[in-house]
Amino acid sequence: MDKLERSGLLKGRVALVTGASRGAGLGIATELGAAGATVYVTGRSTRQHPAQTYGQILALSGLSTMPGNIDETAEAVSRAGGVGVAVACDHTQDEEVQALLARVQREQGRLDVLVNNAWGGHETFNGVFDAPFWEHPTAHWESMMDRGVRNHLLASRAAAPLLVRQGHGLIVATTFWDRDRYLRGNLYYDLAKASITRLAFGLAQELRPHGVASVAVSPGWMRTELVLKGHQTDEAHWKERPALARTESPRYLGRAVTALAADAEVLKKSGGVLRVADLAREYGFTDVDGRLVEAFELDEK
Repeated sequence: MDKLERSGLLKGRVALVTGASRGAGLGIATELGAAGATVYVTGRSTRQHPAQTYGQILALSGLSTMPGNIDETAEAVSRAGGVGVAVACDHTQDEEVQALLARVQREQGRLDVLVNNAWGGHETFNGVFDAPFWEHPTAHWESMMDRGVRNHLLASRAAAPLLVRQGHGLIVATTFWDRDRYLRGNLYYDLAKASITRLAFGLAQELRPHGVASVAVSPGWMRTELVLKGHQTDEAHWKERPALARTESPRYLGRAVTALAADAEVLKKSGGVLRVADLAREYGFTDVDGRLVEAFELDEK
């Protein structure tokens, strides 16, 4: 599925991408825009007011502020061919999430795709990837479960009445999954991602009778802004870093979400956890550099 085939594919459709200031959310929103969708992009980082809760990871990365914001993402959506709408929203706050969905309904009268991507895990990242669970701080529970998994539930709960009433729609949860292998050395992250996957499955059971699909989508190792910064490179020069050879761009995930949103029979996939690499083969899309990136798999220990 090349760029020309994606152009206009979702014209007239309305999508909401949570946690869209950077990384996966930016990649997904941009690709939905390239397919012609109107995309509401949400998060706490705006051009005027960057989010203030990333002190640890900023210090580790040598940054003063987190890269990206919802205003820039909305502009990227519009440049790609869609209509980008930036809405500041703290997805841990039920009243803000309810107001967001009420606005979408008021302005558009429909919602075709909800992408649950808002994630608080970076707020407590301390540079440790691999350690016994008793050495990881319990703060990871709050950031990954209360400000991660719960975010997905709140947005889904607020969107469900509109989706059920219109009798169609798709909820996508971004997750990580490698055929149920345990992410050794990172228990909190493993628990959170498994919970997101199970949440997508549970939503599917309750929404399927109403014609609404719910899936979890698992990318590989993405070259997000923070990953590139950590390897002291950028998107134009990442191939000079052999350690990044297995990475994929966030837009690869975006193309997977776009393909699912355009699939008239996506309800058949409801409840599943889907890897981007597998979807690329099924739907015929590649990453931005033309590669068919293989699925990222954990090393056995």
